[in-house]
Amino acid sequence: MTDEERRRARHERIRARWTPPGPVPPGDQGDPELQPAPEETLDHVSGHWRIFQRRDGHRFSTDDFLCAWFAVRRARAAGLDVRRYLDLGTGIGSVALMTCWHFPASQVVGVEVQDVSAALARRSVRYNGLQDRFEVRHMDLREFEVPDDDRFDLITGSPPYLPVGTGLESGRVQRAPARFVLKGDVTDYARAAARCLRPGGRFVLVFAAYRPDDVPAAAEAAGLAIRTRQIVIPKIGKDPLLELVELGHPGDGAATIHEEPDLVIRDEAGQWTADYREVRAQMGFPS
Repeated sequence: MTDEERRRARHERIRARWTPPGPVPPGDQGDPELQPAPEETLDHVSGHWRIFQRRDGHRFSTDDFLCAWFAVRRARAAGLDVRRYLDLGTGIGSVALMTCWHFPASQVVGVEVQDVSAALARRSVRYNGLQDRFEVRHMDLREFEVPDDDRFDLITGSPPYLPVGTGLESGRVQRAPARFVLKGDVTDYARAAARCLRPGGRFVLVFAAYRPDDVPAAAEAAGLAIRTRQIVIPKIGKDPLLELVELGHPGDGAATIHEEPDLVIRDEAGQWTADYREVRAQMGFPS
């Protein structure tokens, strides 16, 4: 048995002892297009929902999971009635699926430039029965815009962190654009959000904590203001891993940045902390 097979077996044992919350999707209903190919997996996300992923491609990560959680949390703190929701660089749709699971009345748009990822996201949308409210647009987010009366209440994004040339780019499908800035950096994400965010709306992103100057610079370039920030620590004693950031239009919130307490994922023994278990429960995952 491979490490991947052991991981999946353990995951299924945990799921077997847990009752997922939320709606049950229609599933494949006999449609062969909604069944995973040999090079794919069909994995759990929030509650009963599932997501298609390539075994050798970009797969959803802690970054995506925490971006969705922070977006839901900050949208509710701002008192938003999330009717229109946009996910920039949606990839395989992981952030968008986990976020819209919490907002069943929302109309969702995911923008993705990679054809492989957009196709996987569309299949996940169909598997979960979301065709009437979730549209995947195959295009470059740098070209995406909407009329003023179609702007969004909530926008999310998980921009790639690494400039080209700063590391070894994977040759595997989907991998390099998910990590390296090939089709837009954090400033491009912020500018797209500024074009599409309604007054009073919120833009939430996840970024590398070891690049602390990038998000403030992107916010300034896009004419947005940082509202809330939270640092993620992978394990007690380790350096910060991620930062979760809430932004809005100037004047749509407090003038100062609110710093949330750090979120620590694992304790000294390598076990999930109580805080992280609570985050998982809130997002419809077994904790």
